[in-house]
Amino acid sequence: MDLTSIAAIDVHVHVEQDLHGHLSMDDELLVAAAKYFKGEPHHPTVPEIAEHYRGLDMAAVVFTVDTELATGHPTLSNEEIADAAARHPDVLIPFASIDPARGAAGIRSARRLVESHGVRGFKFHPSLQAFEPNDRRHYPLWAELESLGVPALFHTGQTGIGSGLPGGRGIKLRYSDPMLLDDVAADFPGLTIIMAHPSVPWQDAAIAVAQHKANVYIDLSGWSPKYFPPQLVRAANRQLRSQVLFGSDFPLLSPERWLEDFAQLDIRDEVRPLIMKDNAVRALGLG
Repeated sequence: MDLTSIAAIDVHVHVEQDLHGHLSMDDELLVAAAKYFKGEPHHPTVPEIAEHYRGLDMAAVVFTVDTELATGHPTLSNEEIADAAARHPDVLIPFASIDPARGAAGIRSARRLVESHGVRGFKFHPSLQAFEPNDRRHYPLWAELESLGVPALFHTGQTGIGSGLPGGRGIKLRYSDPMLLDDVAADFPGLTIIMAHPSVPWQDAAIAVAQHKANVYIDLSGWSPKYFPPQLVRAANRQLRSQVLFGSDFPLLSPERWLEDFAQLDIRDEVRPLIMKDNAVRALGLG
């Protein structure tokens, strides 16, 4: 990837449909998520995502979420997504997703995905996958990612998945408390951790963790910037200026909509390029 030719790196883009027409979740969850984001269900494939971001002169981190054990819905192939992304190396950066409950098999899969398929990091959704990140049963997986030198991106805070459904479809928000990641960051100082989204209702906790742990970043995906908590904007401008990353949550939230609102946000001119690209280059090991 020629970093000089791209204006920004979106670190949070979902692949919800593969080239065979299979979807990453069942219709009820996808429709509920689209409603939460006030949009219509839209499921571009990897080549379509590449075309979209190429037109914006942006790169994108792409991934699915492994929910098969938790929901029973077959997971999209990490290998197929990574191999498809490899055909668009100018704009796509492949991540993978492994449910920590897969245990030793998941650890072996993580190494294979990095060494044989060029995966550059891993996405986890504690609420959807129903696990506590600081559960020591999962520490061998974090140790493997630390050894491989790839970042781990964790959903934090409220989620649109299951939102508005009876019981939220059984999805529990407490698993996505960023304080659970404080233990992981402390115990694996060589592991880069990205906390996805403004972590409402735990925004202050997320800021504290990132400020205290140099190996922790916050991505700004999943929210229109005009709704960002004010303390997050202050931290992004000051003490966390080198640890905050641009992310949209495409296709649920488009980068165009995000950027339009971000342009109106009270962010210092010298901080904007850090958020849009420079911090991601460092966090993803692209430099």
